[in-house]
Amino acid sequence: MNVVFPHTLDTERLPQIGLVVLKSDETIERDFRDLLPRTVELLVTRVPAGDELTLDNLTQIQNHLREAVGLFPTGVDFAALAYGCTSGTAVLGVPRVEALLHDAANTREVSNPLSALLAASEALGVRRIGVLSPYSQPVSDRLCGTLGEHGLEVAACGSFAVPHEAMVVRIDAGSILFGAAQLARQAHFDALFLSCTNLRTLGLLERLEEQLGVPVMSSNQVLAWHLMQQLGIETEGPGRLFRTGSRAVVSA
Repeated sequence: MNVVFPHTLDTERLPQIGLVVLKSDETIERDFRDLLPRTVELLVTRVPAGDELTLDNLTQIQNHLREAVGLFPTGVDFAALAYGCTSGTAVLGVPRVEALLHDAANTREVSNPLSALLAASEALGVRRIGVLSPYSQPVSDRLCGTLGEHGLEVAACGSFAVPHEAMVVRIDAGSILFGAAQLARQAHFDALFLSCTNLRTLGLLERLEEQLGVPVMSSNQVLAWHLMQQLGIETEGPGRLFRTGSRAVVSA
């Protein structure tokens, strides 16, 4: 006998954050689950992207953003929606990325790693920055140029010149530590930015800060922080950047 039971619907939901991730990214989801508090709910979708890290491939991603956002659950009312690609934001421009996200979904706030970096830099009083990225030279130049256009002075810009996105996640910790140290020897800067959501940097931030004596920020870290700021959720106290692991903080 088939028995039908009565039920009620739970209408209370945690604030939902949507994250658009490149299909090749193996890092950002893990980092976000380490960084975001349990008071928010993370939903992730993936967007097609070319295998090579070129300006053209990064530009073409915009043609697939609406389709990717359309794969989120129907009727989701996002508290915030983020595009998880630093280089793609630099190529398209922050205003274009923000407009695409607002157009694609019902969301109160939007973010991306560059908007997040600019907000974090302002919170920390950073004006002169060093940048380490995995990108090809044209993409690296575009990133550093975009940061300059938004008021940050790029004192040193270094990259690993990796041609394929799938290789980025395989860059080891030793290479990142060495590259960061070399940049610090080349120029003085107020903070170091480790660019790319697929680069495995989160576990190195505290160590690098101790070695370099300046704040060290990563794409995933500042993006998670910015989203929490937009939602009014404190991260280890107001006006602070948070870390994973020990949750050490840098005061604004």
